[in-house]
Amino acid sequence: MPAPIVAEYFKKIHRIISALDETNFRIIQCIREYGPRNLQRIARKAKIPYPTVHARVSKLEKQGILRTWASPSYAKIGLIRATVLLTPTPGKDLLAGEALKIPGYWLRIMRCMGECNGYYSIHAVPEANRSDFQQYLDQLVASNLAREYRIYWLEDQHTSIPNFEYYDTTIGKWRFTWETWLRQLSDHKLAKHAKTGLKTPSRPPFDKKDLIILKELMKNARVTLANLAGMLGTTVPGAKYRFDKIRERGFIHEFVVEFLPYAPEISELYEVRLDFKNESSLISKTNTFLALPFTLHQSQIRGMNSVAARVYLPRGEMSNLYALLSRLVRNGILSNFAYLLLDPLSIKAQTFSYEYYDDEEGWRYDNNDYISRLQNLLTEFEDNEAQQAIFEPMSIATTA
Repeated sequence: MPAPIVAEYFKKIHRIISALDETNFRIIQCIREYGPRNLQRIARKAKIPYPTVHARVSKLEKQGILRTWASPSYAKIGLIRATVLLTPTPGKDLLAGEALKIPGYWLRIMRCMGECNGYYSIHAVPEANRSDFQQYLDQLVASNLAREYRIYWLEDQHTSIPNFEYYDTTIGKWRFTWETWLRQLSDHKLAKHAKTGLKTPSRPPFDKKDLIILKELMKNARVTLANLAGMLGTTVPGAKYRFDKIRERGFIHEFVVEFLPYAPEISELYEVRLDFKNESSLISKTNTFLALPFTLHQSQIRGMNSVAARVYLPRGEMSNLYALLSRLVRNGILSNFAYLLLDPLSIKAQTFSYEYYDDEEGWRYDNNDYISRLQNLLTEFEDNEAQQAIFEPMSIATTA
């Protein structure tokens, strides 16, 4: 790499390391516990002067090290999340990525390697149209756009912040105690009074304006009431009334606090599927796995004793994670596991598709229209005889 790029590379690594101090840890822990919207309350709970809290949060957000957003309770607004692993037909990779966007109900799409070499995507589709969505994916295979796909329907996502107990501020280094974690996860002691399985939460009434507030909170949990009022065409008290009702009715599943524990330049992003031996192991071990310093979030997979977990690790530690999971299979905790390497530079993201909701008709979903648009996309591809490879300039990731 040229000298300026090398200098910027190490500068970004140092930026992450310098953010790992006791004061920031206390602030992040309080944001997680009390929510991100009231920094004065965070300052009181953390016993840190408000100007310090405000300055540090603003700096971390500007540097891309800290991000807060709201995770909706999808079931309460009539949606269900799904993970799709799509293996494109060779030569049609870019086209397959565009095809995943056609129905509109996508949240994340990114390249992946491993169990699936192609695309990893997350969707939030109307629950009433689950079979329609799968029929659309079937069409991708029937049209020879993809070789195969797998779909996993997900329960609510549960997130965590880095477990700062494993960071030694005196030497500026994370501790990866794999033997300790193996013992914790291998313990056959079962959780008491825990319940799992499909849930059917009540669906309180909502309208398009409620969804607009939710999607803005999904972009930034600290969006101001004044900004929300401007989008809704109402007063600040009117926006506050709606916001308070949204929280009271449980439309916000949780506030997510994303804080980078390791520099992206020396780390990797993985999606790991843990197939537990039985439901008891699933119930008793998921919280333990979520508390590990490299687990960002996890969701139970519907109809399976499995969890989909997002893992973010320094590059040199992945072999240890593989060894840990392999040992858990031998110890009878897991029946299987699989993992995907995700490409963070390829991520395309959007909020849930609130624009397809109508107060009178509900969620609009038209498979005939989507399949027609898919055929048009294929026709345009075949008619273009000058297809050229698209290469992207080298860049350095700033977020995970």
